[in-house]
Amino acid sequence: MMLDFASLRAAVSGPVLTPADPGFSEEVTGWLLNYSHTPDVVVGVASVEDAAAAVAFAHANDLPVRVQATGHGADTPITDGMLITTKRLDSVEIDTRTRLATIGAGLAWASVVAAAAPLGLAPITGSSGTVGAVGFLLGGGLGPLARSHGFGSDWVREFQVVTGGGEIELASADENSDLFWALRGGKGGLGVVTRVTVELAPLASIYGGSLTFDAPDIDAALRAWIDYTATADPRVSTSAAIMRVPDFPFIPEAIRGRTLLALRFAYPGDAATGEKLAAPLRSAAPVYIDALAELPVGQLDTIHADPPNPAMGWVRARALNGLDANLASTMLNFAGADKQIPFVSVEIRHLGAATQTDVPGGSAVSGRNAKATLTLVGTPNPELFETVVPRAAASFWQAAASWIDAQNNINFASPFDSKSAYESIWPAEYFARLATIRRKYDPKGVFIYGL
Repeated sequence: MMLDFASLRAAVSGPVLTPADPGFSEEVTGWLLNYSHTPDVVVGVASVEDAAAAVAFAHANDLPVRVQATGHGADTPITDGMLITTKRLDSVEIDTRTRLATIGAGLAWASVVAAAAPLGLAPITGSSGTVGAVGFLLGGGLGPLARSHGFGSDWVREFQVVTGGGEIELASADENSDLFWALRGGKGGLGVVTRVTVELAPLASIYGGSLTFDAPDIDAALRAWIDYTATADPRVSTSAAIMRVPDFPFIPEAIRGRTLLALRFAYPGDAATGEKLAAPLRSAAPVYIDALAELPVGQLDTIHADPPNPAMGWVRARALNGLDANLASTMLNFAGADKQIPFVSVEIRHLGAATQTDVPGGSAVSGRNAKATLTLVGTPNPELFETVVPRAAASFWQAAASWIDAQNNINFASPFDSKSAYESIWPAEYFARLATIRRKYDPKGVFIYGL
């Protein structure tokens, strides 16, 4: 069906582009460059009114709608309907009295952190500053301060959202509380969030960074970290990643081409206490690179050192129900220094403590009972993505099956392999409640999500 987009162009101030228009490719391209998107139309909204007009047009013309800010979650090709991009909604306002930040839907976390840090405040973000704040929060959001501060969505106080008929709504504990419950963890299919208000934590610095161990010491250091998690201070968040660092000239010579173990560490407190809490990890094995220190909160995203630029990517993750010595053996049998695998990183992030406590009134966050997450990052060669990497991943998931939790966190779960895999992400009662709320606020099913 050929649609005339003249009325839509007249109704919005941002660009309205079809595949034949200049600038279309740049507008639709997300963070993962191995996926090409060809929707029927892309609307670059510059205001909430733009978003409302775009959704109303889609509703009237039976166009399915998808939403993209940075595109970190755009892990399947978009081949029809309307794509709404929110990157022009890039404002951030901070009220120092209430410690509330109102964030436009197009902002990545780095911009919010930069605005808050000079005030001695910090949002509860993910590990990467390039990830969009809203997409992260809609899935719950786990980051370097997960055990001390919980899910990022636990700190949300209000959403502004355009629902299925083009209506502009506010969702909070006091207004549209059912939608507020769903938006904190329900991820997609609920509307176009155009701004979010979050409470900021009073935090100027942390003791954090990473301890890196060379190949001969990976076994001892990983097993020591697994033991450490059993009694870890609830204020400390750590992760362990076996990394095969590519032999690229722009990578520092000290790590280029090596297989290493990085133990990431974050403690939101003073350096003296942080040093004591990190001491068992420092003594686990000879440390190849010691990058643990007091950090300004603006450098929180350096702990995981995620790639700063868009790239080819293959990432899959599962939630784990526990950590023990047998899991360490399974991980080493798969990804130890002497193994040949098509992955640049195999990472476990320790959860628990604050992540297990829901907010007053509850939320749709999935995976609260998980003890950890396990993430596989494929070698960035798209020729391997179709069969080689998935086959190797399937072998590992099978070996680790007894540690894989029944529910995953939605931010770690996509793309979905099947309808049952999608439904099992949440407890059954959560999934049913989300379906009811989606029908209420989008009865026509304009917003495409799930299977």
